[in-house]
Amino acid sequence: MFAKGDMAVYPAHGVGVIKDIETKHVAGADHLFYVLEILENRMRIMIPTNSSKKVGLRAIVGKDEVAGIFAILSEKDVELGTQTWNRRYREYMEKIKTGSVREVAVVLRDLFLLSVDKDLSYGERKMLDTARNLLVKELSLAQDVKEDEVSKDIEAIFS
Repeated sequence: MFAKGDMAVYPAHGVGVIKDIETKHVAGADHLFYVLEILENRMRIMIPTNSSKKVGLRAIVGKDEVAGIFAILSEKDVELGTQTWNRRYREYMEKIKTGSVREVAVVLRDLFLLSVDKDLSYGERKMLDTARNLLVKELSLAQDVKEDEVSKDIEAIFS
């Protein structure tokens, strides 16, 4: 259960704040909804409270988990496979849609490592930026530091 003012992560959209918990009359019954405002673009999403876990709504990672995320990003000895860009794109999109910060870190790492050897497709470059933005926002909130600092830390890993 989230409360008004709590930070939460909605898969593929990123970190938001629970602005309100509203009751709406839908299909002949009253239902509770979280009103989540995404920090990145101020988009508002209404999520039924009874299915919030099913759709992947979760709290931001704890400060104690941040080192594990940076460890994933730091792994360089990774088997990337040889599938086509569109199959790889679908696989990475599924990982991002899980909402797991660890899966997003894997996507960012893999796409960066792949970009060292070959040009990424437009979709893959866009996905790389999405994964980076999702991670930077969440890790900055988890550590209570500015996004610029997290961006610099991530860039340092990949340089």
